Amino acid sequence: MKTDFQVNNDRVFCYGEVLWDIFPDGARAGGAPFNVAYNLKKMGVNSRAISRIGNDDLGRQLQSKLTGWGFPESDLQIDAIQPTGTVLATFDAHGEAQYDIVAPVAWDFIENTPGLFEEVNNAAAFVFGSLIARSVTSRSTLFALLEASNLKVFDINLREPYCDFAIINQLLHKADIVKMNKAEMRRVLEFMGTAYTTEYDAVRYIQDHFSVNEILISKGSKGALYYDGHQDYFAPAIPVTVKDTVGSGDSFLAGFISKRIQGASPEDIMLRATALGAFVTSQEGACPEYTFADFENFVTHKTTTSI
Repeated sequence: MKTDFQVNNDRVFCYGEVLWDIFPDGARAGGAPFNVAYNLKKMGVNSRAISRIGNDDLGRQLQSKLTGWGFPESDLQIDAIQPTGTVLATFDAHGEAQYDIVAPVAWDFIENTPGLFEEVNNAAAFVFGSLIARSVTSRSTLFALLEASNLKVFDINLREPYCDFAIINQLLHKADIVKMNKAEMRRVLEFMGTAYTTEYDAVRYIQDHFSVNEILISKGSKGALYYDGHQDYFAPAIPVTVKDTVGSGDSFLAGFISKRIQGASPEDIMLRATALGAFVTSQEGACPEYTFADFENFVTHKTTTSI
């Protein structure tokens, strides 16, 4: 359902978990939707992070950090009962992060507050993942806001044990753009009872079954592929010295969206996506402190193509 509001082509809503990632060396603000919102803002996009925090010290610290980064205080609902979300993060021998996601927490209870439907309806894009759908309240709000949104960007981002394919199936049917890695693509096919043959056939099957035109496949050091209808565009990975991989897929998606809402060419969209993913991977954490000029300098040293 659309209203008479004019779409703001520079506003993107990211809906879902905002939390503290607890690492061996300390805590960092995180949550996949927020990581996308943070890096979108660094790219000059008017991004918003819709979530819920507890009425506790961790919540107040998180709110202070987000408002300091330019996110409206009103976008973080306050829960009087549930605590602020936390995730216990560890790393394996290859530097890949493993997560223990605490439940229930405040972001499981995001409400569809007055005016939120209209604001989302007035935005260029709406970004969401599968984890936020683990609880009834936040899931109900998600489906309500999907009815308002213009460009629905679904980052599947599977997190065990919260992989209910009945819900993921519904979300895939709602999406305009789906982003996943190759392992997640195989899981989707497995859920559907379909054998994996080739990436091309798998993508076409998902496109046809869910009527989703645009699919992004991230492959880490092997680059990424963007399928737009029956055209596909490959972007090689930009080599960097990896600090950690936390949020690398989120920054990749932020780079993609920042150009996609501008109507840029697929080649330019994917260059921005892979460049931002590589840049953040070369930093510490999913939301490193940096400026757009820092990012531009990074790209200048890595490629001669404009981003």
